[in-house]
Amino acid sequence: MRPREAGAAIVHPRLISRTEDGRRSFFTEAVADPPGAPGETLVYRGGRAFRRWEPTRSKLAAAIVKGFADPLPQPGDRWLYLGAAAGTTAGHVADLVGPTGAVFAVEKSVRSFARLLATADRFPNLVPLLADASAPRTYGGFVPPVQGLYADLSQPDQVAIAIENGRAYLRTSGSALLALKTASMGRDRTARGHLTVAEAALGEVGEVEPPVGLEPFHRGHYLLGVRATRRWFVEPRASGRPPDGPPAGRGP
Repeated sequence: MRPREAGAAIVHPRLISRTEDGRRSFFTEAVADPPGAPGETLVYRGGRAFRRWEPTRSKLAAAIVKGFADPLPQPGDRWLYLGAAAGTTAGHVADLVGPTGAVFAVEKSVRSFARLLATADRFPNLVPLLADASAPRTYGGFVPPVQGLYADLSQPDQVAIAIENGRAYLRTSGSALLALKTASMGRDRTARGHLTVAEAALGEVGEVEPPVGLEPFHRGHYLLGVRATRRWFVEPRASGRPPDGPPAGRGP
C-alpha cells in the first residue's frame, strides 16, 4: 500500500486544487442551485462553479489535504452517508458524484436533520433520511445498492454499524470511507489503540488503505478507506448455523 504524502496529486474530474497563501486548497464542482451557501467561497473555471472544501469543517476534506486520494466518490456513483449532520460533507460528496449520481444521507438527530433538509433543498441528488444508522434495515425501502459508504458516527460501535450498513447496501465491488472518532469509542484504549482495533475489524471484510490522521483539523480522528471483499457480505455466524452468502442482487 502506498504511503500518504501531503500535496500528492489527486485526479478527480469534479475536484480541483489551487495554492492560496502558501496552502493547498480544494474545491468541488457545485451541483447545488444556488451553487454556494452564504459565506461559502466560490471560484469559476471554464464556466463551472467550484465550492471551497474546508478541512476544518469536513473530515474528508482534511484527509484530502493530508494526502488521501483513493477511494473517493466518483461521478455517477450512489453513496450512502451515515451521520450526515447538517450536510456539510454530504453536500461535497454530492458534488463529487455529480448530477448523475446520488447521496442518501442518514441522520437521526431531529435538530441536525432540520439543517440537513435545508441543505438538501439546494441539491437535486442529495436524499435526506431521518433514521438511525444502527438499524440499517429500517430504511431499506429508500436506499438502493450503492457503490460507496461514508460513515461519520460518534458512537462506540461506529465500525460495527458501518460494516452492517455495508452488508445491507454496498455492492460487492464497492468502497467505504470511515471518519473514525476515537474519543467516542471508550477510554479503555488510546486513540492509536482504537485505530488498531478498527483496522483489524475492517480488515476482516475488506482491504484497508493506510489510515490518515486528521490533526490538526480534527483531534483524535482518522480517515480509513476500505475496498470491500466478498467477506463483507457474509452474515455473522450464528451458533449452530453456517454463514449466509452475499445478499441477492449485490452484483458488481
